[in-house]
Amino acid sequence: MYGQLLILGIKGTELSSNEKHYLSRIQPGGFVLFGRNVESPQQVRALTDSLREICDVPPIIAIDQEGGRVTRTKEIGNTPPSAEQFRIAGKPESLAWHGIQTGQILSMLGINMNLAPVLDISYDPDADNALRGRCYGRDAQEVINNAGVYNRNLRRMKTLTCGKHFPSCGLADVDPHIKLPTSNKTKDELLATDLIPYTALSPEMNGILTAHTHFSELDPETPGLPASLSYNVVTRLLREQLGYNGLVMTDDLDMGAIINTYGRGTDVQMAIKAGNDMALICHQTDTAEKALEALNQLSIYDVQASLKRVRKVKKKLPKFSVFDQKRWDKVDEEIMELRIEVLGEEAARGDQSDSIANSRSPVEDY
Repeated sequence: MYGQLLILGIKGTELSSNEKHYLSRIQPGGFVLFGRNVESPQQVRALTDSLREICDVPPIIAIDQEGGRVTRTKEIGNTPPSAEQFRIAGKPESLAWHGIQTGQILSMLGINMNLAPVLDISYDPDADNALRGRCYGRDAQEVINNAGVYNRNLRRMKTLTCGKHFPSCGLADVDPHIKLPTSNKTKDELLATDLIPYTALSPEMNGILTAHTHFSELDPETPGLPASLSYNVVTRLLREQLGYNGLVMTDDLDMGAIINTYGRGTDVQMAIKAGNDMALICHQTDTAEKALEALNQLSIYDVQASLKRVRKVKKKLPKFSVFDQKRWDKVDEEIMELRIEVLGEEAARGDQSDSIANSRSPVEDY
């Protein structure tokens, strides 16, 4: 039962016999796919079908399919423009098209949740904090306008959505994949800026993902505590003050911001006690059983609300469309048309990697 509080990564392009064994025993609430799991459209669909087969309860199958450098399907199809490129183009109809196309390809791949949209404000477009190119706006209203269009059209395709990274990664001074960022912004300052997209859009999303950033003004008595593991941030701010009662999940607990300080087991316990409903273990998948052992030590009172929210979200899991190569090819061609509309012919047909020079973030390589 407590396995429903975990979302786990998979090592390769198909399940190994060992993975089938321990995943069947853990019965996780969901899975998250990365580039390492993608070889062809048919292979991805076979993988997601196999993940559903081993689960007694239908799983969330998630992916980061933002566009730009965070496009996990870039090896098997055209890459949509990034959030920043859409922002510059200023064409809401293009963003709507992006949401529809993304929902179509995810459905064909058997994926039911997109860990998007990014709701962070881009304060410094050149900051090396993993967000370059991934933000929909330079202020709260611009984020709401652009991310809202993308989110609503993803949901038109029955794809579940998850806003990130609460309360903000836009303020990060370093990349949380490597070490823990710190922000000194006060709660009032957050409420007047970074939290506005969440208050506006959270009713339209299926989940919120919490950030690995320490907010010194929110947790003054616990220096270095990440927001993702903070009761003050997840329960008191997000749930009690902002009134959000939907699904909350952590960002990947295998990031340097967490594993440099917390051991496996302690991290998942802290995550659930803070008010998260699901903990993501994306890369160190061999530790999943240790994570479950730690969760099993929690009382039913610690987890019953989370289990209820997980069940509620799973009632909305969509049915998947049948994979059809001709339809896949058609949508892939439409993504190229979208690139041309947003970027112009020459840029659209050029390098699609959208990699950023001197970027040290692993986010685009996962």
